[in-house]
Amino acid sequence: MAYTLAIETSTQVCSAAIFDGNKLLALKEEGGAYSHAEKLAVFIEEILKQTGLSAEDMDAVAVSKGPGSYTGLRIGVSLAKGMCYALNIPLISIDTLKSMAWGINKGVKKEGLLCPMIDARRMEVYTALFNSSLSYIKPVEAVVVEDEFLNSELENTLVYIFGDGAEKCLTVLKHQNLIFLDNQLPSAAKMGVLAAEKYQAKDFEDVAYFEPFYLKEFIALKGKKLV
Repeated sequence: MAYTLAIETSTQVCSAAIFDGNKLLALKEEGGAYSHAEKLAVFIEEILKQTGLSAEDMDAVAVSKGPGSYTGLRIGVSLAKGMCYALNIPLISIDTLKSMAWGINKGVKKEGLLCPMIDARRMEVYTALFNSSLSYIKPVEAVVVEDEFLNSELENTLVYIFGDGAEKCLTVLKHQNLIFLDNQLPSAAKMGVLAAEKYQAKDFEDVAYFEPFYLKEFIALKGKKLV
């Protein structure tokens, strides 16, 4: 089996985990504010110490690639690339929304479609639609939540909506086949199986040229905090 460090910084959650194959050995995470620059390296140090491992024991680094916060993704990917370059180990990228879907897939009581959502400000969310096999029914996109959203899917099946963008749907979307799931945010703990699959397939990124999947172009506004 391979030791993998997993990093998740696509939202306000700052999360790091260590896996032996797909077995979770240690996790450190905290949400509530964008503090990744101050906390991510510290969290990694703490979980390495907790497991008795060193950075040199890692066989790969897996990083959540987005979509999500521009600044959060940049910090996570930069640290992941730096470690991979210094240790000469492969970089694995994980689709943030797919990781979220994997995290709740086994826990839903009835089969349906999985619709993770990440807040993209105003009434917009980053989202995708997955079936229970985690195949894409709708690709990753930035959408404005309106009352017609998912109408065709809701007519035929249950749809589970979750993530920090789901709140925007509570007052807009009403349907008997719509189920909202609380407290289902991105986490490094949800990356292990997907990372292990990519490691076995040698599905690695080019450390020099890999960039996060921002989805939308970043526009800096004067006087605004970068997120």
